[in-house]
Amino acid sequence: MSRTRSAVVLLAAVTLLALAGCGGGGDQSADNPGGAVIRTPKSDPNGLRGATLDRPYVMPASSLTDTGGNEFNLVTSTKKPVTLVFFGYTNCPDVCNTVLADIASALTKLDDSVRDQVQMIFITTDPARDDGPAIRKYLDRFDPSFVGLTGSLDSIKAIAQKVGVPVEGMKKLPSGGYEVGHGAQTLGFGKDDKASVLWLSNAAIGDLSHDFGQLVDRNR
Repeated sequence: MSRTRSAVVLLAAVTLLALAGCGGGGDQSADNPGGAVIRTPKSDPNGLRGATLDRPYVMPASSLTDTGGNEFNLVTSTKKPVTLVFFGYTNCPDVCNTVLADIASALTKLDDSVRDQVQMIFITTDPARDDGPAIRKYLDRFDPSFVGLTGSLDSIKAIAQKVGVPVEGMKKLPSGGYEVGHGAQTLGFGKDDKASVLWLSNAAIGDLSHDFGQLVDRNR
C-alpha cells in the first residue's frame, strides 16, 4: 500500500473512532475538519504514544464562560505550559465519563511538580443544559482543578471545528430526551498554543500519563 493510501486509511480510522463519542458514530465523513494528517507515532519509548499531527491545530483566541460565570479566553487565560482540551457534556451516558476519569487517573500518576504544569479544560457541547453549576458539580467528580466552559452552541461549534473536533448538536431520543454527538478525542496543547498530539477515548491510562509528562518536559 502506498504511503498516501496508508495515511488516508489511518485518518479514516482515527476519525471514526473519534466520532464514537456520545451519540456519534452514524453516517460520518472521514474528512478531518482541521486538515491535519494524523500518523501513527513511532515505536519510541521516549516519544509520544498518542496520535501525532503533521500540522498542529492552533488554539483559537476565543472566549467562553467558566463555571464561576467569568470570561475565559482559550489563549490568554490558559496560564500553564500544557493545556488539555476535551469537548463533551454532563449528561453523556458513557464516553465522557470514561475519558475524564482516565485523564484524572493519569494525572495522579505524575509528580505534583509535573501535575501542576497541566491544565485540563472541558468544553460543553450541550450548553442548553450545562450551566456553570451543573458543569462544576460534574467535573468535581473527577478532579476539582478541571476547568469547565460553556457558551453559545454556535461559538462552541466554531471553536471545535478549528481544532478538528466534530460536534453534531442535539439528536432526539424516543424517550423524549436527547443526546449530543461529538468527537471523543482529547487534544494536547503546548505553551505555543499549538496541539500536535491527540488521544482517542480508548487511550491507556499509562500512555496518557507518559505523554502528559513528556509534554511538560518539552514545554518547560
